[in-house]
Amino acid sequence: MVEESKQPIVMALTKGRILDEVMPLLERAGIRLLEDYSKSRKLIFDTNMAGLRIMIVRGSDVPTYVEFGSADLGVVGKDLLMEYGEGAFYEPLDLGIARCRLMTAAPVGAQPPRGRVRVASKFVNIARRYFAEQGLQTDIIKLNGALELAPSMGLADWIVDIVDSGNTLRANGLEPLELIADISSRIIVNKAAMKIKHTELSGLLASIEQAVNKQD
Repeated sequence: MVEESKQPIVMALTKGRILDEVMPLLERAGIRLLEDYSKSRKLIFDTNMAGLRIMIVRGSDVPTYVEFGSADLGVVGKDLLMEYGEGAFYEPLDLGIARCRLMTAAPVGAQPPRGRVRVASKFVNIARRYFAEQGLQTDIIKLNGALELAPSMGLADWIVDIVDSGNTLRANGLEPLELIADISSRIIVNKAAMKIKHTELSGLLASIEQAVNKQD
């Protein structure tokens, strides 16, 4: 039988939209930070729950912190999980927040290119897998931002990006094409922590799941 740990639980949260949407959810679960994170330069905070600390980091770093055990669990978008690789941790709960779509997009009315397709995206692993499944030969070009400029500047034929309202695409002469995945924020849990801190993590996850069910 695994002995339960008395070490604090550390939860990694993603900066930006996900953080803004997850904090009210955590409050419904009875979890509150002891200070206003929006007015602090700190990255790790105590909470009203004994033994629970929250760290706030870049979304792309959350899976790394959780996989290697610096955080016991975290909240991150499904897009980043798909890009990172999903076998490194448990994914017990879909929070149903920060919903959007991961899609291909191209200039409005553009004909499909002949031969190899140049695709710009920050999701290079997802794009490579997706187009391989479609049987299309592609050159994947990694960009970390301003993807909508790539077709108009002659860098790429298509892009793969997150689409919310689609306004940014339209403003840059693009239109969405194919849906790759519906995206929402998920909880991920370090596999070793789930064994060592099973009682504490199970209770915490149950409280958050109840809060998720209340918002449906």
